[in-house]
Amino acid sequence: MAATFRLKSRLALVTGGGSGIGRAISQRLSLEGASVAVVDVNIDSAKDTLQSLCHGLVGQAHTAFQVDVSQSQSVSALIEQIQAQYSRSPCIAISSAGITRDEFLLHLAEESFDSVLSVNLKGPFLITQAVARALVANGQNKGSIINIGSIVGKVGNLGQCNYAASKAGVEGLTRTAAKELARYGIRCNTVLPGFISTPMTDKVPQKVLDKISGSIPMGRLGKPEDIADVCAFLASDDSKYITGASIEVTGGLFM
Repeated sequence: MAATFRLKSRLALVTGGGSGIGRAISQRLSLEGASVAVVDVNIDSAKDTLQSLCHGLVGQAHTAFQVDVSQSQSVSALIEQIQAQYSRSPCIAISSAGITRDEFLLHLAEESFDSVLSVNLKGPFLITQAVARALVANGQNKGSIINIGSIVGKVGNLGQCNYAASKAGVEGLTRTAAKELARYGIRCNTVLPGFISTPMTDKVPQKVLDKISGSIPMGRLGKPEDIADVCAFLASDDSKYITGASIEVTGGLFM
């Protein structure tokens, strides 16, 4: 894909950047000219992503950070480290970190419910809040916050009541943040992936994946790059009048 440099000179933060959708987003934003703070709980994975990023522009610099997005102290330290290194706050923040702990409702442990909501919902809350606070405090008056939800948050899925609840919450969080932060020039949007080929889906039996693919009008599972394309659009000025939106990237599934 040819670079358009829509994000030249901008600083982006991507959680879950060590693999899957987060890695693809980091790669795409770097291709568009952004400097990327790759954030992951696994620092080795984040560093692996770092090696795959583009460094084509003068001043473009990428860094890997180890962060637990479910812990406020860890997120606060991240923002301080980024500001110390780059002398500014990220004006693009994409929360892609997510986990699953699948089990049918009647057998789901409380810990499995809590852990999924801590990463998938509390994480985007803490990142959104911390980045927005930094942008407002610095008077940057421009920013794009993108939270990765899921189509499962709208339609539910067997064995995923914790995951579905967390992703439904992400939409509510993001829409409310969009209303509150618009006065500061900060846009907040949600991207809702359908079934995407990632390390998460690698655990699903092939016969199940084949059945899912057969139910998608476009005839295939999505690729991480399909999500990255939409995130790059939402991060750029091409979407400057879009906020509070939820964009489904599902190949037509559940339409």
